[in-house]
Amino acid sequence: MTLTEHLARGREFARTAGDHATDMFGPLLTIGRGLRAHGRWTVKWWNGLPKDRRGPAVLLAVAVLAAVALLPYGPLLALLVLMGSAAWAGRDRAPAAEPAPDTSQLKLAAIYTALTPYLVHESDPSPLYAHGGDFKDAFGSWDFDAEGRLTALELRYPAYFTDTEPHARARIEHVIHSKAGRSREYRFSWDEETNHLRVAALAPLPTDITAQPFVTAQGEVVLGFTDTTSTNRMIPVRQGSGTTHQPPVVWRTGPRSGEPHLLALGTHGQGTSTLLRSLALQVLPYSDVVVIDGAGTGEHACLVGRPGVHTVETSLHGSLAVLEWVTHETQRRLDAHNLAKRTGGAPPQDTTRPLWLLLDHPAELSELAHAEGKPDPQDLLEVPLRHGRTAHVTVVVADHLDALDRIKPTVRTATRARLVLGQLDPDLAPEALGAPLDITPSSHTPPGRGYARLGVQPPVRVQVPATPDPLDEETPADQRNAVIALLPHGDSRTEAPAGPEPVMLPPESPEERTGEIQQPLPTVLRLQ
Repeated sequence: MTLTEHLARGREFARTAGDHATDMFGPLLTIGRGLRAHGRWTVKWWNGLPKDRRGPAVLLAVAVLAAVALLPYGPLLALLVLMGSAAWAGRDRAPAAEPAPDTSQLKLAAIYTALTPYLVHESDPSPLYAHGGDFKDAFGSWDFDAEGRLTALELRYPAYFTDTEPHARARIEHVIHSKAGRSREYRFSWDEETNHLRVAALAPLPTDITAQPFVTAQGEVVLGFTDTTSTNRMIPVRQGSGTTHQPPVVWRTGPRSGEPHLLALGTHGQGTSTLLRSLALQVLPYSDVVVIDGAGTGEHACLVGRPGVHTVETSLHGSLAVLEWVTHETQRRLDAHNLAKRTGGAPPQDTTRPLWLLLDHPAELSELAHAEGKPDPQDLLEVPLRHGRTAHVTVVVADHLDALDRIKPTVRTATRARLVLGQLDPDLAPEALGAPLDITPSSHTPPGRGYARLGVQPPVRVQVPATPDPLDEETPADQRNAVIALLPHGDSRTEAPAGPEPVMLPPESPEERTGEIQQPLPTVLRLQ
């Protein structure tokens, strides 16, 4: 044992011994302080006594002591009285510490004071919110958790407040979120009829759900998982080391879907490419997939050469060729369906098999095409977006949130299913989601966390299942194995024998796999 450890143990032993000695000799120390106080009072009294009265005083004291000594148990009673008075005089007379203020009351008062400038009018004779007023007049109920954080609040506001204007609402929501705490998300429920606002803190969504087969019908895909109050549906999922039931955000695609195409936006590193991988793994068992990586980062390399994946393009030339093929394929499927309806027969099987086009970062492709004087890839999406629902063609477009203004109006109009991952400015929510957001985002957003809106439904929170790139060396082993288990082949680096699968004629060449497609893909699809 080193000298420093010896000294540390010695200091700890001395501190412990001092604490025990204080507890043991505490009463004696109190009596000693009292006796010293009695002695000081006696000396002070004797010094202040006139000399002509000191003799009678001494005589009186001697007479009292003699009387006490002659009484039965007199000395013992005198000693007890002396010890009792000494203990009383030696007690700790330090003023008691003031009780700590209630933090919940302070927080509510701070929220009330911060809302006052926005909810008071100078012409109001009896304002509900006033400087120096009591928050209990405006706040109906509130609740705090064990850590002292606000979990629920119900407040009233004056009738002249413009609660129908989004900017006025956003200002009040921002103030409450700032005072209540930015570390959590809050949902704001406005009741315009009774002038009430209800604020509820939302529990964090689970982030440990990885890619796995989900219990859904054909044509349904799970975008992520949300709160139990946002949906009535629950599905079993593997979470951690066990199985639980979680509420999913289910997107229904196909001919009867009201929102057949999806636009996903997100900040850097928040999981838009993860979302595309998750969708591809869910639909590959019953669909054909075409992937275009506009950024050319290789995020979707694990899908190259997989059964059901026609191609994964990373170059501008190959992307334009694939988009032209998708356009012709959509038109071919439409013609086949129209012919089947006119003749009363069934459409060919290859025209009813779903086709998914996953387009990642189209804004970068558009800029590159503009620089090289080639057609804009987004213009080639018009036919699949307009007729994709009838032709069993689903288009998913993913891009950065700051590239929203570079996405063509045609794409934004046709993609009625929206999903935004990462931090979202409330002012940008109507443009990104198509509706105002009644949830204030948290200051910390984990990857894959965002908001989804399907059709005319209100936005809901969503957590995308963890579906990382299995070829990335930094991917955790459990998540890599979960993704590899869902790929059509058993290993992400080798191709195993596969059963019957849809292929295109002629077979895919090595140049096409690297993104260098020399000619548009043929429009004939058959089953081997």
